[in-house]
Order: sequence, then structure tokens, then C-alpha cells
Amino acid sequence: MVGWLIVGASLMYLFPLIADRLVSSDLTHQWMATLSQSGYKPVLAWGGGGITLVVTVLANIIWHQRFEGKI
Repeated sequence: MVGWLIVGASLMYLFPLIADRLVSSDLTHQWMATLSQSGYKPVLAWGGGGITLVVTVLANIIWHQRFEGKI
């Protein structure tokens, strides 16, 4: 459960970057410029969220195979 919370938090942290890449308007560019001045580093969310996502999915697969006999 904690893994999914971390993945969700990293997606929320990545939202400004995703919005800037998808919409690419003056407003999102200004948003990214303002966030960058305050130390916004989306690389942390990509790395931490990505690693947590992989570990959580693998743990769920193992759990279901071992303890619930599914998959």
C-alpha cells in the first residue's frame, strides 16, 4: 500500500512537467520557470517513483502467486 502512495505522490510531483510537455502554453512555461527557480527537480520523482512502481508491481505479483494462488 505504501508503494502505491509513493507512486501517486511522484505522479503529483510530476504533474507540472507533464502539463508543460502536453499543453506547452505560455502559462505552463511560466509555471515551470517559477518552479525551477525554487528548486523543482522532476528527476527525483522519475527515479523514485519509477523504482517504487517496479518494486511494488513485482511484490504484488509475487504475493499473488505465493499466497493467493492467482496469476
